Amino acid sequence: MDWDSYRGCWQNSIPGEDVEPEEGEESPGLPPITITDLASFSPAKGTILGEPDNLGVAGLPTNFVTEAETHVRSGELFGFPIDVRFTPVSYTFHYGDGESDTTSSPGSSWESLGQAQFTPTDTSHTYTDRGTYDARVDIAYTAEIDLGVGWFPIDGRLDIPGPTQQIRIFEAHTALVAHTCAELPSAPGC
Repeated sequence: MDWDSYRGCWQNSIPGEDVEPEEGEESPGLPPITITDLASFSPAKGTILGEPDNLGVAGLPTNFVTEAETHVRSGELFGFPIDVRFTPVSYTFHYGDGESDTTSSPGSSWESLGQAQFTPTDTSHTYTDRGTYDARVDIAYTAEIDLGVGWFPIDGRLDIPGPTQQIRIFEAHTALVAHTCAELPSAPGC
């Protein structure tokens, strides 16, 4: 990016005062901006939700979704007003059992996909054992800045870890029976 063509717009000067820099002297301007300079603008953290209701069944898929959108933060950087636009580009789902998956999708609910509960999705995970797991989603953002003259991309990306969410996984046991418990009190499950 050619920042030099925009630096003149952001020189420190007093209105009405036309001060020319002396020969060989550079006028003060905006220093180079890196992706790490923009971390202080705090892009949104992703909150993970396991369907249904942060519960699951061992051996069946638990669906994970997060909400992340392009958003703008405003503030000052190096003494200049600036807007920073963060765009989510990837999501790393950490399931809490040592497994993780990186995807370009924040996930979708079973309802919005038109799927039945406990069916696989692009962001679902199947736990093998019952227990409580600390799951989270880390979101990678790209950034653009606006100094009042339009949006300019900044090289790199910011990886923002999300807070953990406890996911409780239960075991389910089923049995086929020929009689109700009232008819045969010694039947399985009675």
